[in-house]
Amino acid sequence: MSNNTFIFLRGLRFHSPVGVLGQEKIVGNDIVVDIRIGYPFSQALSSDDVADTLNYAEVYEIIKQEVSQSVNLLERLAGKISDGLWQTYPEIASIDLRITKSNPPMGADGDGAGVEIHLINTKTGA
Repeated sequence: MSNNTFIFLRGLRFHSPVGVLGQEKIVGNDIVVDIRIGYPFSQALSSDDVADTLNYAEVYEIIKQEVSQSVNLLERLAGKISDGLWQTYPEIASIDLRITKSNPPMGADGDGAGVEIHLINTKTGA
């Protein structure tokens, strides 16, 4: 049986020192993180054991740790989150990650600006 299984976390809200401007590093920015992770948890469908899946509370802690550190670019933050997840869980098949800065300092009236990445782990054969 072939399958694609995913874990997701939506609408994670953080206050983060991410930004190019000096004031952004001092005051911080509100950001929202959405992530979808391809992970082989098909055994958990019958086992009902958290050891057979990706613990999303642990995924959250990795994201929280990376978001708390100062970076200039959302692109770099996306890279750090992805790297942290793959270092911890090399079985991850793919990562779809969206990071939105809620109030970017650009003088526009909108819901935010951000980055979205789709990464595939070629080592898992996905």
